Amino acid sequence: MAIIWSKEVGDKLYQVRTAGQSVRLYKDGVFHSQWNPARPLAGGVWDLLFIPALFSTQSVARVLVLGVGGGACLRLYRQLLQADEVVGVELDPVHLQVARKFFGLTDAGVTLECADAIDWVANYRGAKFDVVVEDLFTECDGEPVRVAEATAAWFASLLGMLNPDGILIINFEDARQMRQSIENYEKAAGKPVLAYQFSQPSYGNCVCAFLSSDEKPAALRRRLEAIMASYPAARQSAQRFRVRRVVSEMTNRVKQLQHRKM
Repeated sequence: MAIIWSKEVGDKLYQVRTAGQSVRLYKDGVFHSQWNPARPLAGGVWDLLFIPALFSTQSVARVLVLGVGGGACLRLYRQLLQADEVVGVELDPVHLQVARKFFGLTDAGVTLECADAIDWVANYRGAKFDVVVEDLFTECDGEPVRVAEATAAWFASLLGMLNPDGILIINFEDARQMRQSIENYEKAAGKPVLAYQFSQPSYGNCVCAFLSSDEKPAALRRRLEAIMASYPAARQSAQRFRVRRVVSEMTNRVKQLQHRKM
């Protein structure tokens, strides 16, 4: 692995390293993001910020990504789904520098905003999105920690930026944190949750996709396989994830009431 770029800002050390065709961003030695045009899905947690969008049966035209990192997630939406417009919001200006210079996020369909994502969401008044990806993390003692608490108010803000048939994708520290957020989602949405939990065997993170209509994982996997037909080197690693339905107490209560009426 070769270090092709390095920058110190205060007590932070940023590095871009290459391994074969892969470009990787490191911050203080922590692996943040990776992009390989021949192997866009490589079995990393970043894959899970893209794969749930394949639940959509409609074209994905506008995508919002909160937390850019190196920008691999944005590249996935542009390259694999041909999204017309991808907006990325990132607090760290060095990450945006890397995203433009080394991850190739310079075309007209990509807008990168250097801002606090929570403030940006609060002030947003533009057109709605087909997919919203929330991946807001910082580091504490070398461990990733979520920045935005998944309160009902936060869910309401994110859902307010989504089209009626849109998909909200949120990265949580673990499955326990995700499950604790479900009641807040239901308060904001005013209905039982319709969601799927995604995980990778090598990562503790849990990504949750909140859907507007019911879709089955089998359909998602067929769409993924169709995309990966163009990337044979990525096919095996792209399938390296687990998906399971999220069931809440509200959902259980609704089922119990329906059963009593029968």
